[in-house]
Amino acid sequence: MTEETGSFSEWLWPTAFMIAMGWVIWHMPVFILDFAPHANESMFAQVSAIHISKDVTPNMAGLFGGFADPIDWLALVLVPIFAFMGVHTSRVAAMEFQEWRRIDRFSIFIGRVTMILILTMTTVMLYEVFVRYVVEAPTKWANELTLWIAGFVFLLSGLYAMQQRCHIRIFIIYDMLPRNVQRFCDVLWTFMVMVFAIGLVYGSYKQVFIRKFYNWEMMGTAFDPPIPAIIQPTILIMIILISLQAISNLICDWNAEPKVHTAADDVDEEELAAIKRAIGEE
Repeated sequence: MTEETGSFSEWLWPTAFMIAMGWVIWHMPVFILDFAPHANESMFAQVSAIHISKDVTPNMAGLFGGFADPIDWLALVLVPIFAFMGVHTSRVAAMEFQEWRRIDRFSIFIGRVTMILILTMTTVMLYEVFVRYVVEAPTKWANELTLWIAGFVFLLSGLYAMQQRCHIRIFIIYDMLPRNVQRFCDVLWTFMVMVFAIGLVYGSYKQVFIRKFYNWEMMGTAFDPPIPAIIQPTILIMIILISLQAISNLICDWNAEPKVHTAADDVDEEELAAIKRAIGEE
């Protein structure tokens, strides 16, 4: 089931989503202070101080008597809107997994967001190289921003890889089994993924969401990004989404015909043809 891909909207909505989500993440202290303020005065003062030091629009008054200003609220409202539009307009390329269902559109959209993040990370790195070695005025933020984006790329790509069935799998024994036994193996490993996800969330949600996220723990460096406060919760969120995608894959592939995997499966014919054209071979 292949649809036309590569349209402008497939770049627009992931980029808009990334920008809006980036604003919300950077200004998350205002939403913590508005929606769930700390009862402890010292922690309230600490999060308030973080908000004051990191606010991009410090002179703009908050709405509804709170800390979040109009731009903060606008970004928060636009995040689900951009996500909906991105999911709705996502199309599957010819090189991607074709036996997808509507529920897989979200994972495909996350894959597109990951691609935009990679471009953004590359741009930040090139900018830092330019200002460091040409202008001789290195930044304090480029390296840590690159690490921050790379963390998101690593986590988000896991969901896309699960949907595309391109995660590491060993088929030597699996391909020799009857289809009913293969289904049993599929159920078993999906169950193991679910157990791991539940155990990870249950064992660490207090540490992650209360100590890291709720207290908005920073890196403590010159740039001081909230990497601990946001990356660790993202790990739990993504492992949940990956386990749900594994269940979706199990349902989608249940009646699929058995497939024998060979080394030829790893060969991209289009890429091979492009390489031959580049070196002058037909």
